[in-house]
Amino acid sequence: MSEPFPIAVLVSGEGSNLQALLDDERIHVAAVAASRAEARGLERARAAGVDAAAFVIADHEDRDARDRALGDWIDEKGARLVVLAGFMEILGRDFIRRFGGRIVNVHPSLLPAFPGVRAIERALEHGAQVIGVTVHFVDEGVDSGPIILQEALPLTYSRNVEEIEARVHEVEHRLLPRAVRLIADGRVSVDPHNPRVVRVEDGRHD
Repeated sequence: MSEPFPIAVLVSGEGSNLQALLDDERIHVAAVAASRAEARGLERARAAGVDAAAFVIADHEDRDARDRALGDWIDEKGARLVVLAGFMEILGRDFIRRFGGRIVNVHPSLLPAFPGVRAIERALEHGAQVIGVTVHFVDEGVDSGPIILQEALPLTYSRNVEEIEARVHEVEHRLLPRAVRLIADGRVSVDPHNPRVVRVEDGRHD
């Protein structure tokens, strides 16, 4: 990347996807916010010298007030992209519109299959033979925004959820940083004739 492309990362817990972003020297994480004060992602950010703060709904008048405070903080940090990396709360419509087209999320399924919570468990319950990971832009629906990148992961006969989660996390830790790099390099755009289609110039397969 020729010039810094600062991003803000939102987390709720462990922050392993955040760590994958922090470990990528080509990605500039400018700020990390958590929905829970005890989220380990905050520790990871501070250890890396990144500004970090908790935005807990209970500390504000309501969810909308929390979202406004969070949005103001993100703008203060100069972030050009908001990355949801294990952020387990719903962001309000005003926040989504404020950062429209500049929010991405990573989800453990091949969307539009199995949106929402318990994606891996529901895939197993349905007897799916393929699962995967999707990085997508965030809109006002539940995991319904335009798809940026996907990677399929065949399921073996072993249906151990922890084993499958570990394999899915490996893909997430590779796919999310790749998507962020592509966006930062200006190689991702939404088709003006069909907002459901995202054009990705990814000839180098980085």
